Parts: sequence; C-alpha cells; structure tokens
Amino acid sequence: MKLMLIVRVILMITFTQSFNAWAEEARPLQTDVVTEAQVHRLSQELRCLVCQNQTLADSHAELAQDLMQEIREMAAKGMTDQAIIDYLVARYGDFVRYRPPMKSSTYLLWLGPFVLLIFGAIGLVMMLRRREQMPADKPISPTEARKVRELLNKE
Repeated sequence: MKLMLIVRVILMITFTQSFNAWAEEARPLQTDVVTEAQVHRLSQELRCLVCQNQTLADSHAELAQDLMQEIREMAAKGMTDQAIIDYLVARYGDFVRYRPPMKSSTYLLWLGPFVLLIFGAIGLVMMLRRREQMPADKPISPTEARKVRELLNKE
C-alpha cells in the first residue's frame, strides 16, 4: 500500500515536471518584425492614459494593452509613426504624448517648474536677508533678571 502511494507521488511529480520541458518563450503577437519594432518605438513615446506616469510599454493596464493593439493594427496597415501619433493626439489630446510639444497650451507644463524654482530661490534670499537684519540677542537688564529669579523661586 505504501509502495503504491510512493509510486503515485513519484509519477505525479515526474508528470508535473514534464510541463516545464514543453514550456516555450512567449512569441510576439505579430510575426512581422518591422511592425513590432514600430509598435515598440511608439509605445515608448506614448503615455498610458490610466497610469499617467508610465509609457504604454511600461504599463500593464487594460487600456494600455488596447492602445498597443490599436497601434499594432495601424502599423500593420502601413501607417507611419507620425500618422499614428497624429491620430492618437486627435483622439486623446496632447496628453497621450509622453513628451508633449512646446506650444501655447503647454507653456505652463514646460516652464512651470522653472518659474517655481526661481520664486523659491527669491523667497529663500529674502528670508536670509531678513534674518541678517534681525537684531542680535541682547543681555537682559538687572530688573528683568530679578523678575526671572523671583518667578523661578516661587516654584
């Protein structure tokens, strides 16, 4: 009885380990290398609309996978990178670009950090100048020292 149980366990282990031998590396969705290269290149340039701080290539969101599939279909039709980007920008706005272009609607996005840095530096300089102009601590007068002693002696 024990021998049969041991044989069954060994057979099960051998059977489950044989699945590793059949495992293969995941194949690309398209066999066309040029199309996949174009999809990869564009997925590095476009932003995931769900994650917002990741490219499509970095994101695992379903919408990112759908956009990648849409890009793959357009690339398979022979559309250029710029045509695909223009289509997605027309559909989702400049937000879909990971590096939005410099234009009037994105000036704040591009220049905002520098403006904040300049204002922070000005504020720091003003604070340091005020600190220098503050009078130094002067010693207390004898009457103030007497009052302090009286208050300390009360307790």
